[in-house]
Amino acid sequence: MSSKKEILEWYVTVGVTETIGEHPLNRLNMPEEKVLLKKVLTEPPVLPKPEPVVPDNLLEGAIELAKCAQTLDELRQAVMDFNGCALKKTAKNTVFGEGPQDAPVMFVGEAPGADEDRLGRPFVGVSGQLLDKIMASVGLDRQKNAYISNIIPWRPPGNRNPSSSEISLCMPFIERHIELLRPKILIMIGGVSMSSLLGQPSGIMKMRGNWTTYQTAGMDSPIPAMAILHTAFLLRNSIQKRLAWKDILAIRQKMDELGID
Repeated sequence: MSSKKEILEWYVTVGVTETIGEHPLNRLNMPEEKVLLKKVLTEPPVLPKPEPVVPDNLLEGAIELAKCAQTLDELRQAVMDFNGCALKKTAKNTVFGEGPQDAPVMFVGEAPGADEDRLGRPFVGVSGQLLDKIMASVGLDRQKNAYISNIIPWRPPGNRNPSSSEISLCMPFIERHIELLRPKILIMIGGVSMSSLLGQPSGIMKMRGNWTTYQTAGMDSPIPAMAILHTAFLLRNSIQKRLAWKDILAIRQKMDELGID
C-alpha cells in the first residue's frame, strides 16, 4: 500500500497543483479575502511610469556625432565621446563591434550582457558561443567574413531590456554603423533588434526567417535583411533550434545567390 508521501509525489508528477477540502469554503467571507477584495475595488490601479521623453538636444547631438563619422574608427570614437545615454555611466565598457570591416554579413543584436560588458566585446558569453557555432555551420566567422554589433553599446543594468528612450539615443550610431560597413546581408538577432531597425511591431516569431530589406537615408540601395531568434532564447528553448537551423540555411542560400564565400 502506498504511503501518503508516495501519493503526494504522484500527484505532483501528474500535474496536480490544487487540493479540495472536505467541506465547501466561501472565501468571500474570510477576513483576509474581504480586505483584498476591498483593496482591489477601492484603490486606483498602479499604472506604469511613462517612458521619459528624449530631450531634443541629446538626440540631435547623437545624430550629429554619428553623421560626422566617416570611418568605423571615427564612429567608435564618436560612441565613446557620447555621454547622453545614462547606460554609459553604469557599464564597465563600451561594446562597439567586432569583425573585419569588409565583412559581407553583419549581425546586430540587442545589447551587451555581463560577459560582453566585462570584456568589451559583443556576443562572447554562452549565447555568443552558440552564435559562433551557428555561423560556422554555414561558413561564417567573425574573424573572416562576419561582423557583429548591437543596437545598444552599453549593458543595461541587470540585463534588462533597453528602454525606448535608450534605443532612440543609440539608433543614430547603429544606423551609421551599418552605412559605413555596407554589408551585403543584414541579420537582426532577436525581437528588440528587429523592431528597432525595421520599426516593425510584429513579434519575432512571426517575422523570423522572412527576408525583407533595410535602407537608411545614407545608403544608396537597400540590402537584404532577416530577423532570427536570439541565441539566449534558443538556450532557454532548445526545441526552437530547429527554426534557427531553418533560418541559417536560408541565410546560406542568400549568400550563395549573392556570391558570398
